[in-house]
Amino acid sequence: MPVLNKHYRCYDFESDLEKALNRVDFFRIFHTLALRYGFEHFGILQLANEHESSHLAGRLVLHDLPAGLAEAYDKRHRLNESAIFKSFYKSTIPTVWLSDDPAENGTAGSSDFLEQIGFDMALALPVHSIAGARYVVLFLGDGEDIGRNAHYEICYEANCAFDYFYRKVLSNKAGMGLTPRETEILRWISYGKTASEIALIVSVSEHTVNSHTATILKKLDVVNRTQMVAKAIREQIIQ
Repeated sequence: MPVLNKHYRCYDFESDLEKALNRVDFFRIFHTLALRYGFEHFGILQLANEHESSHLAGRLVLHDLPAGLAEAYDKRHRLNESAIFKSFYKSTIPTVWLSDDPAENGTAGSSDFLEQIGFDMALALPVHSIAGARYVVLFLGDGEDIGRNAHYEICYEANCAFDYFYRKVLSNKAGMGLTPRETEILRWISYGKTASEIALIVSVSEHTVNSHTATILKKLDVVNRTQMVAKAIREQIIQ
């Protein structure tokens, strides 16, 4: 993990962040953070292309939502079409959403997502990794609107917690176990090169390229080259 300078401040839970090692540790940190500020649940979403089909369950990298809630939501609704999801691509300002917020300009208000998922309030905090990948820390509950100071505090603390979570947990899966040669072949595939073209470029047989491609598909747990490239970009394996 990169060494941080000592100019940042984590205030009340710096020691907890320093000791956290895995998903279970960060689950406890985010869960405690949610409860401390009057929320009931949290979820960390990974964002992709704005127009790429997104399912709530598939975007969650860590959460404490009730079992089956995200899957039930995905069966009836589309995350892409919700006002809260669309807002992530318009601004990076932390936002508070209430179920009784009025609609604007004839479009759905925040109530579309909140009513569908069953909560009265949400706090959405856009964050990003040191590699540039975009995420949103989402807090959900049935309480009243959050005050100014509490808003400032939870946004700062959640940002710190996510930074540690990314560096200690999420970044460790970068590469997904690919060898340097597999990553090189994957990169050429992303450029649209065929197996025969790649074979000439990297000076191996076409059979070897196809063998590497089959291995990459298995390691990334996808079924075709299109999914393979999309996931590799999303996981920051290639740019």
